[in-house]
Amino acid sequence: MADVTVTYDKTADAAYVYFARPQARAQSTRMYPCDPVEVGGVINLDFDEQGRLIGIEVLAASSKLPKYLLESAERLDTEGA
Repeated sequence: MADVTVTYDKTADAAYVYFARPQARAQSTRMYPCDPVEVGGVINLDFDEQGRLIGIEVLAASSKLPKYLLESAERLDTEGA
C-alpha cells in the first residue's frame, strides 16, 4: 500500500491528506477549491506541475473526516504535540 500522510490542526480544525511525501515538498501549482454547500465544508485539491493530485485540504475536518483518522494524524497544533 502506498504511504498517505495526514496532518491535523485542531485549533484551525483543518486536515491535510498528502499523496506525495510531505518531506519531498512537492510544490502545488494549482489548487481546485470544492465548496460543497450541501455538506457545509471546504475541500481544496492541490495539483503539481504535471497535473497530479498531491494532496487534499479539508476545513471543518472534525465534521468531515472519521475520528480515528484525525486521532492518528500528525498534530500541527500545540495541544496534540
